[in-house]
Amino acid sequence: MGDGTKPEVRTIGSGWMWQRQSPRIDGTTYAHGVSVHAPSSVIIDLHRQCTAYDAVVGVDDLGLGLGALRFSVYADGVRLWRSAVVHGGEPAVPVHVPLAGRRTLRLVVDPVTPVDVLALGDWAQSQISCR
Repeated sequence: MGDGTKPEVRTIGSGWMWQRQSPRIDGTTYAHGVSVHAPSSVIIDLHRQCTAYDAVVGVDDLGLGLGALRFSVYADGVRLWRSAVVHGGEPAVPVHVPLAGRRTLRLVVDPVTPVDVLALGDWAQSQISCR
């Protein structure tokens, strides 16, 4: 809950997420991030003019190299970016999505197989650039 002047996660309609310090993807530790179980959808209301969303995504090392996930970024209901399948133990994948003129951002993680719901997907170094 915020004051509506900066980007905020929409609590109703968003799935479970874990804000973390030091998530690890393929042995690399990142300063901050959000971890989710797939399937996951996190909606962010931008509340201002924003220019881009940047992050690196991957399967968290807590899964011991197991799991396969696909990451997608939507803005105003339109998919703007989608990763290839990312497996546990693979390096993080960079994400850059322009947001000019957009009002909402949605971060989605899908499991590749039913077993992959046990994997944690990380949106590490997440940053929304706004004016």
